Amino acid sequence: MLAVRLRIFTLLGAVALFSNAFAEPTNRVFVTNEKDNTVAVINAKTHEIEAKVSIGNRPRGIGISHDHQEVYVAISAENAIAVFDPKTLKVLRKFPAGSDPETFAVHPTTGNLYISNEDSAKASVFDPKTGKLLAEVPVGVEPEGVIIAPDGKQVIVTSEASNSLHFISVPEHKLLATLNVGGRPRAAAFTQDSQFAFSTSELTAEIKKIDMQKHEVVKTFSLSSIEKAKPKDIVFSKDQKTLYVALGRASAVAVIDVESLSLKTTIAVGERVWGLALSKDGSRLYTTNGGNDTVSVIDTANNTVLANVNTGKAPWGVVIDD
Repeated sequence: MLAVRLRIFTLLGAVALFSNAFAEPTNRVFVTNEKDNTVAVINAKTHEIEAKVSIGNRPRGIGISHDHQEVYVAISAENAIAVFDPKTLKVLRKFPAGSDPETFAVHPTTGNLYISNEDSAKASVFDPKTGKLLAEVPVGVEPEGVIIAPDGKQVIVTSEASNSLHFISVPEHKLLATLNVGGRPRAAAFTQDSQFAFSTSELTAEIKKIDMQKHEVVKTFSLSSIEKAKPKDIVFSKDQKTLYVALGRASAVAVIDVESLSLKTTIAVGERVWGLALSKDGSRLYTTNGGNDTVSVIDTANNTVLANVNTGKAPWGVVIDD
């Protein structure tokens, strides 16, 4: 009987530790406002602004830790990453993150941040818990987009002025290859099996499909038929059958069939749409519209806009705590 009780207490203790390690999501949407130095907090159910967090000078990239306990914000003009609690909204700390950190990605297993340092033509790797610099990798001029493969083995950094994608190995942090894709690449998205990536080229209004083993372009799709299209951010649907692409000055999101690389439709949103984030269940797509200071909420079942939320001056990055 004593042995059984001990096993029960051990199991309860393990459950408690797991619960503490992984906090319940807040079901909030966090949006960086580049020109008023805040993060807007949106209730994902009501689409209303709950609060604004004064975060630092020129916030852009934003991400969340795997345990849902911390939100990270690149505050570019302070050369730092700010960290706040998604529940209390209290700013916990800041740490130096290299010259002009623009955006970053959170590694799926280590939780390390892979950051694009726009002014220094580098990608840097930081442990966000300690603020320790783990690695620096030289890349092209004006690096911007950062995306990590789902298997965690490769990182893509886009360099807009060099018109290139840079492929970095993990955990070695070595530059594997550089691929010129032209047209000022802004962002990329991986297939779930990590075998392919799709990147956006802003100036040529193109989507490039990349073979991640050969680091070669295998297919190109043009969006130039859409007036003023300047592709920026790109994300997959939950089932990986659809790509959503923010079209910048076209003030719309392109909906693309992945298998055929053909345009299914476009969704009109706010002005100069920039960043995208998809809810965990795939039912909602959020867009940051820097031209009219809003976030659009899209119902992906029918590709319609449910709400336009006024967030603050020049919304840039968006992440969902769900």
